[in-house]
Amino acid sequence: MTRKVADCRKFPSDTHCSLTISGEEEEVVRAASEHAVSVHGHADSLELRAQIRELLEDEKVSA
Repeated sequence: MTRKVADCRKFPSDTHCSLTISGEEEEVVRAASEHAVSVHGHADSLELRAQIRELLEDEKVSA
């Protein structure tokens, strides 16, 4: 299974957050939504999780 990455630097933010989360898709969506709520003040919702899921990228493995 391909690991996914959520990079906070790709989201508009006043805090210029640099957190990157990687893992299996559901783990990353859960952790990224918890981070968005606790650090950035977003409301946890299905819409937030869908937006996060859309911005996930495959983890690039260096050789």
